[in-house]
Amino acid sequence: MSVFFQLAVTCFLALAVCAGAVSYFRTVRAARPPVGVFNGRDIFVIMGFVLALPYIYLALPGGVLPVVLALVFAGGLSVGYQPLIGNGRLRWALIAALIASVYVSHTAFGEAAPPYWVANSCVVVLVVVSATNLNVQGGMRLSNVAWFLLALTVYDAFFAWVVPLTEELADAVQGYPYAPAAGLRIGDDLGAVVGMGDLLAYALFTTCAYKAYGKVGLRVGLVLVTVFGAVAPVVVLKVITEVLGHEPALIPAQVVFGPAAFLGYRYLRRRGPERRMADVVLPRDRAAAPPATAG
Repeated sequence: MSVFFQLAVTCFLALAVCAGAVSYFRTVRAARPPVGVFNGRDIFVIMGFVLALPYIYLALPGGVLPVVLALVFAGGLSVGYQPLIGNGRLRWALIAALIASVYVSHTAFGEAAPPYWVANSCVVVLVVVSATNLNVQGGMRLSNVAWFLLALTVYDAFFAWVVPLTEELADAVQGYPYAPAAGLRIGDDLGAVVGMGDLLAYALFTTCAYKAYGKVGLRVGLVLVTVFGAVAPVVVLKVITEVLGHEPALIPAQVVFGPAAFLGYRYLRRRGPERRMADVVLPRDRAAAPPATAG
């Protein structure tokens, strides 16, 4: 029962962020319009940020960490959903209600209760959808995402198995609201949690694949996310547990998904060069186009 629960929750969350990110991409123009193209230096800067962020979080006093995470969530929601809710007061009121719901549910029910995880997961998924589109509509290409995920594979493996930074960060947020993860826990027996970084990786790859190669790219992205992002990490964890006789502390999902995503990019690349944002005609663009006039 535990394995099926993990598979169901993980698949639902992985596909939910991908569906949300692609739907946003198709219908909403991000608050920050395209400003150019990504290159190797941009990926280097992003990796530097990814490397530094856990150390910054761990350097904060325990009581300050959830406050910082709440502010990060609020900022991501405000920037990402400004195009949908232009009224600043209304937008911030809704954001405050979402952020408060996480704190209230954590205080009232505890961190292992379903109400907390439902509220926290909603916030995390919304932040991931907005962050994905700020990057994809801002110029990130599928090739950038593929190389970034490959680098992230090495990063996650090193900091999970050599230097236990990921485990330390997970321990640091224990007992506090605003976990940088989505999932669902029911009692002590059923639990499934997916890291915010993993969800962002799935959404970035799928949305960039759709932008680059249309429906074919979307299908490839969804298959890879389902098989290698959601199913394979759970199966690998259970197989290793059976072989070793005990459950390992951590199996990073990116160790499985990153190489698969890179191979998926190489497969899609055979179809030709990637489409740019200027080449993509979306329903929102057709709706905004002026009606043709008879000549």
